[in-house]
Amino acid sequence: MKIVVIGSVAAGTSVAAKARRNDETAEIVVYEEAEDISYSVCGMPYFLGGEVERLDALIPRDVEWFKKRFEIDIHINHHVKAIHPLAKEIKVYNKETGKGSRETYDKLVLATGSYSLTPPPFSLATYENVFHVKSMDNTKAIDKYMKGHDIKHVTIVGSGFIGLEMAEQLTRKGLTVSIVELADQIFPKIDADMAYHLKKELKDNGVALYIGDKVDTIEGNGKVVSIGTQKGATLETDLVILAVGVKPNTVLALDADIELGETGAIKVDKHMKTSAEDVYAVGDVAESFHRVTNQPSYHPLGSTANKMGRIVGDHLTGGPLEFKGTLGTGIFRLFDLTVAYTGLSEKEAAKAGFDPVVIHNIKPAHAKYVGGQEITIKGVADRESGRFLGAQIVGPEGVDKRIDVFATAITFGATAEDLFHLDLAYAPPFSTTKDPVMYTGMVLENARENLPVMTPEELVAFQEKVVPLQIVDVRSPKQYGKNHVKDAVNIPMPDLRKGVADLDRSVKTVVYCNKGVTSNTAQNLLLNIGFLDVNVLSGGNTNYQNYIDSKK
Repeated sequence: MKIVVIGSVAAGTSVAAKARRNDETAEIVVYEEAEDISYSVCGMPYFLGGEVERLDALIPRDVEWFKKRFEIDIHINHHVKAIHPLAKEIKVYNKETGKGSRETYDKLVLATGSYSLTPPPFSLATYENVFHVKSMDNTKAIDKYMKGHDIKHVTIVGSGFIGLEMAEQLTRKGLTVSIVELADQIFPKIDADMAYHLKKELKDNGVALYIGDKVDTIEGNGKVVSIGTQKGATLETDLVILAVGVKPNTVLALDADIELGETGAIKVDKHMKTSAEDVYAVGDVAESFHRVTNQPSYHPLGSTANKMGRIVGDHLTGGPLEFKGTLGTGIFRLFDLTVAYTGLSEKEAAKAGFDPVVIHNIKPAHAKYVGGQEITIKGVADRESGRFLGAQIVGPEGVDKRIDVFATAITFGATAEDLFHLDLAYAPPFSTTKDPVMYTGMVLENARENLPVMTPEELVAFQEKVVPLQIVDVRSPKQYGKNHVKDAVNIPMPDLRKGVADLDRSVKTVVYCNKGVTSNTAQNLLLNIGFLDVNVLSGGNTNYQNYIDSKK
């Protein structure tokens, strides 16, 4: 059997390696258009920022390594111009010799990846200082340009993974960084109330933000010297990084009439097989599906690409592996924050047909008396079934640990209540007696059953509609005097039993403390003495003030 793979970054090399591990008799050939293979796209910002000292650290394996270890023939600088599924052959152009050839296959795997988008009015061909950060060639070109020019100001267009990682790294390198983001928030993948923390962190580190704006004009002849935004800002710049997203590289598939999915990537089955006989697709070019909704999704991540590649390599050589979907789990560092998410967001859950119950959980990652710092968790569950649907976390420590637990829980169909019953490791340097994961499950389950929670967004909406509402701040008068929720009355928790005489027990009531713990006690008290509708303000006054600030 002859297996031909087109593409050799994360997915393509995983196909080849797994196939060889399973079968010593197969002929395995890989074609790569570029010069480098099996490199870390995710590590590129850290090399450009100087955190990674050597570029070759991002290329752990080369052609010779694969040949020696796996007896795999990898042909670099070879551009596959066409595939012909009926004839089971591909048309290859050797960029070094200038000669073309036709090669046959028994099984063909498309690992052609994705390509970065170039938004107007930019053009890579016109401006020498405009770059993507997608390939090793991009990284080499940026590094060379930065070393050969006096770079002081950098403009980043887009605030996804790459955009924010580049902002962090270039700021730490001593450059002045600006971000222009078309959406009305930083990092549109997560909910706006959580993205507020990213916005604050960027501003605290001196990054200039132009949100809900876009580049409208460019000044410079062959080199961008300044840009003008649609809202009228003018930004002098020495370097422009385009980070507005990627699209699957489906050119070969389209030319061969291979079916695409609704996300625009190649449609595949559980074995990553396409609509063409004996043709498979893996990595950024392939469509995925979401484990919660079972609907098509597109998550171009290196971890997913590696998994897809291993599955195809196994399947082609008689193995049992099948692709079981993704949760879209992601994580990145932004200065002193870690940002992570998995599963469905609040809006995604509602769109998928769930009735989402949402809570904000602000807790230390481990015991405060040994230096624990607070993390903010936004958890989502289905109100009817209790199924845990998703989480977003922002904080300085312990975020990676919790997001992986949440992702595991969702994968195995856990309910909110199941989270509370997890037997998680505890010692003061590592966690709290009720780990933030457990506490998230506990509060979600309470909110789902009979102890409702109201988000700051919902509270403000009620106030704007002039709905009858009474808001009770159960903190100390000193805390109340510093800042409080609009129209709230202050009845400190120790005085609450005696201080409810002036409250209407039939009116919707919202109680809050600083972050949520004391207000839960207040909620129980009021319900027990006859109040009909008592809600805890999700995340307390801290989360409310963050929400108000995010709207400024």
